Amino acid sequence: MQARMTHPVKVLPDVMKALHALSKAAESSSVPATTHHLIHLRASQINGCSVCVDMHSRELKDAGEKDERIWGVGAWRESSYFSDAERAALALAECVTRLADRSDAVPDDVWAEAARHYDEEALSSLLVSISAINVWNRLNAAVQQPVGATW
Repeated sequence: MQARMTHPVKVLPDVMKALHALSKAAESSSVPATTHHLIHLRASQINGCSVCVDMHSRELKDAGEKDERIWGVGAWRESSYFSDAERAALALAECVTRLADRSDAVPDDVWAEAARHYDEEALSSLLVSISAINVWNRLNAAVQQPVGATW
């Protein structure tokens, strides 16, 4: 596969800086880095972004995560490898990624479960992190950025 065009973050370098700053700011809260990687991986799976699925799987592996947890992200509801807090973050990530799939984009029960595990700062961190990975996924999917391509 070959990209349709030069990636927009290379064409507009300030966008790359802004997206990196956004992600860095989102990850500066009390939410564990592993949780951010898990939600990035799940959103990327949903969006079919091979570049991000590859990258976030590798980040989890490099962080010492077991293969079973990485492989299990796509079926996290049926897997015993995730904590209740991680499950709440993954459910929130799915809803925020799939906003148009239901009339109540983020159902109250999903929100309440996330709020049970995360305070307002951590919820803010999760929401911005989920939004940021969705931007990356959409850019990569639109230009058909191939996995393994160097940035």
